[in-house]
Formats: sequence, C-alpha cells, structure tokens
Amino acid sequence: MRKCLFCNEKLSGREGKKFCTPYCKSSYHYQKAKEEKPSFFKKVDKQLKTNRRILKKYNKAGKSYLRVEKMDKEGFNPKFFTHYWKNKKGQVYFFCYEYGFLKLSDNGTAKYLLVKWQDYMN
Repeated sequence: MRKCLFCNEKLSGREGKKFCTPYCKSSYHYQKAKEEKPSFFKKVDKQLKTNRRILKKYNKAGKSYLRVEKMDKEGFNPKFFTHYWKNKKGQVYFFCYEYGFLKLSDNGTAKYLLVKWQDYMN
C-alpha cells in the first residue's frame, strides 16, 4: 500500500504517485528545504542585499558620511560588494549594486563616505 510522503494518507491513482495533493507536495519540499543548510550562494546574496539596503537607507542625498559602528550594528559587512571604482586620487570605492562606500578616518573616528553610482564612473 502506497502512502503520501507528507501526510501518510493512502494514495490512489497512477503508479508513481508520491503525494495525495499539490498542498502535500509543496509542504514536503518546503520542509525539506528548511532542514537543509543554506547554500554559499544564498548566504552571499543575503549579505549583498543587506548591505545595499543599509547603504540606501543612509544615503538619501547621493553623498553622505556615517560612522562605521552605526552600520556594523545593522549588519553591514564591507567584505561583501559587487564591484569597485578607483578615483584619480587612487581611493577605491566599493559598491553594492548602485550604492557605494569609501572607508575614511576623521580625527581617529572611522567613517564611511556613502555615494551613489554616477555616469562618469563608467
């Protein structure tokens, strides 16, 4: 006797059937995915999205300064970025999609200069 892999109900119908309803099939695969360890890709993608959200939140005007500690508390990780741009002074700006940052030190206080991607940066 065949039974549904999710709810253990008796199955009727075609020979290779594994689930009694589409709901059971979806629920089974959802539970299985939750039990698996997140992939490296998902971890990186999640951090990039978090970084972009934080950069966007604090950079409403297109250019601003913010203390490193404030962004760190919200989960910002400067090791994750999508690309970089080097200006004529040799400073390297790191970007998470269209929002970028440059780490600076102002009188011993670590800060980020937040910028938005501009056409001249191409």
